[in-house]
Amino acid sequence: MKTLEMALVIQEAVILPGGRQEIRVVSPNQLLMVASVLKGDYRLALAASKSSGKSSGKVNSSPPCYSTATECEIIDFHQLDDDSLSIVIEGRQRVKILSAAQLRDGSWIARTLACQNWQDEPIGEKFEIISAALEQFYEVNPDLLELYNQVHLEDATWVSQRWLEVLPMYNKDKLQLVEQPNCHKTMAFVLQLLKSHVDA
Repeated sequence: MKTLEMALVIQEAVILPGGRQEIRVVSPNQLLMVASVLKGDYRLALAASKSSGKSSGKVNSSPPCYSTATECEIIDFHQLDDDSLSIVIEGRQRVKILSAAQLRDGSWIARTLACQNWQDEPIGEKFEIISAALEQFYEVNPDLLELYNQVHLEDATWVSQRWLEVLPMYNKDKLQLVEQPNCHKTMAFVLQLLKSHVDA
């Protein structure tokens, strides 16, 4: 299968296909990376950071992130009041990081291989509470909802991936669910979580 070199951004948050996030770009090397992505020199991949140990300040041979990442597209950007840049990204395709190299400016370039995205599937009646709870979550967090032109509350894959992005969990635990062949384990997990919250 074909591998691709991508500019790699490592961050605390997980983003998955169909998800959108706004990221603030502050450092010069981040600005250069965004420029190279917009010019088409590289595609962009986002990976969730591992719990960091002590940083030595040296150039590392492997990035401090998990190997499961998401290819993203920059769909919007604007300048903030403090002259930093804000970009809105959308997750498109799950990828596996096969190897990575850190450049002198501290940024990363990764060689990646595309993975199978979860297939869309309708939400069963048993899981409708998960969709309704996500809708309520967006009502309480309108800034997140504003990132989307439309939401897909009828699609189990879309709903479960949005929950994985926002739930306060360790990235390691999130990615164990992400690496499943479909959304079923995530749906069952979120349903159990919601039921335990209601019963508490």
